Amino acid sequence: MARRERVVRMSVEQPLWRALTAYRILTMVYAVLLAVFGRDRYDRPWVAIAFLAVMVAWTLGTLPKVAGAAACTKRFLGADLTLALVGILLTPLADFDAQHIDGPTLPSIWTAGSVLAFAIKGGWRWAALASTFVAVANIVERGEPSRDTFHNVLLVWVASIAIGYVVEVARASERTLARALEIEAATRERERLARDIHDNVLQVLAMVQRRGTALGGEAAELGRMAGEQEVALRTLVSSGLVPTTRVSEDAAEGAVVRSVEVDDEDGPSGWADCDLRSLLAPHAGSRISFAEPGAPVLLAPAAAKELAAAVSAALDNVRVHAGESAQAWILVEDWPDEVVVTVRDDGPGIPEGRLAQAEGEGRMGVALSIRGRLRDLGGTAELISVPGQGTEVELKVPKVPKVAKASRA
Repeated sequence: MARRERVVRMSVEQPLWRALTAYRILTMVYAVLLAVFGRDRYDRPWVAIAFLAVMVAWTLGTLPKVAGAAACTKRFLGADLTLALVGILLTPLADFDAQHIDGPTLPSIWTAGSVLAFAIKGGWRWAALASTFVAVANIVERGEPSRDTFHNVLLVWVASIAIGYVVEVARASERTLARALEIEAATRERERLARDIHDNVLQVLAMVQRRGTALGGEAAELGRMAGEQEVALRTLVSSGLVPTTRVSEDAAEGAVVRSVEVDDEDGPSGWADCDLRSLLAPHAGSRISFAEPGAPVLLAPAAAKELAAAVSAALDNVRVHAGESAQAWILVEDWPDEVVVTVRDDGPGIPEGRLAQAEGEGRMGVALSIRGRLRDLGGTAELISVPGQGTEVELKVPKVPKVAKASRA
């Protein structure tokens, strides 16, 4: 069946780059307006005009460079910081009184954008380096720096380092989240494979063991070998050594990547609904009663298939543990927001603690074939058993199916 893949990328850094882009444009406009309204103070206005023209052209021409970490290269960062430092040091040349009055420099607060680019790109260490250069340039420009100068220098230094540290923490959290999603996807795939093994290979091996033991002779030896292979395979499944999904390379780069596979026929864009009754009706027989609504019980094909497989697993447990003579009932209820299927038998019931013991022995029928399937569908599976009074399994699946599964994280 044809499949298509939809990849969703999420990064905590991207909003910071967008904010930096807006900051550079706004502070560029602010620096130009300061120069326009304060043009009378310049002794050499042509110096201010020349620098601001270059700054405006540079800011607008390098907007793509601050669109993301990949485009923001070290060469660009160095050139951007150099332009800011040159603007600071040119201020006394354009305004002779700049060293005696705590007025703005030619680039004004546009300089902070260069420092912030260092912080977002390289973290707090890069931010500390860039802000140190800016601090030295401001002190040299003032000649005899005042308390306000030191205050502004310290503010830029602390703010840039803090932002750089936050970026590093965000990247670490993003990598952790990517790894967690990766493990979750691998675990779900392992459980799916384990369910398939349980529903097919393990059931056949268990049947061969029982029939071989009952027949005796050479069949008993075959049954014994099948039993050994069943135990080995159950151990392999419970140990988590079944194949899992491939590790995402993007996760190592700190980008959270979620790849979602959906069938073209059953994808979110157009569900080809399936009547659950048609999948469950074949179970009806002399010892299995089937009660269904009069109207079709529609679910997405993948959801209906998984729910029917969970019902089959529950009936297999009835045959194995309650005996061939046990009576079973299947009840289907179609509610507005969910579908409920109940499987009940009149067998001896399950002794307390038996399920936990079975999981410890690697028998994962209830845990994987039933509960695992319902969890993947966004539903629940509840098991109620009273020794001597049979067992009831209630399966609930929401009408909005969650059949798309993460295959990479």
